[in-house]
Amino acid sequence: MLLVNTPEIPGKKIVATIGIVKGSTIRAKHIGKDITSAFRHLIGGEMKEYSEMLNEARQIATKIMVDEAEKSGANAIINIRYASSSVMQGAAEMLVYGTAVVYED
Repeated sequence: MLLVNTPEIPGKKIVATIGIVKGSTIRAKHIGKDITSAFRHLIGGEMKEYSEMLNEARQIATKIMVDEAEKSGANAIINIRYASSSVMQGAAEMLVYGTAVVYED
């Protein structure tokens, strides 16, 4: 599956637009890592526990979106966008969406 954040695929012809596909997940870290991050918030520095959580959420959401596109017969997703929001302390939603298309080589 070809994934791009542009509205077209350079050098390729899009022969069919299938429609919007999306993936979403809500992730949280366990209480021990939440406490570690809270301490790091006080003294400064990267909050690695939350960076890991968001990276994991991005991967999961992207896989869900790709699975949806594959089921619809697409071989690419264009114009991909990511969004995240806090659901509660220590938990975040990651949303990814794009347009499923079929392109020719």
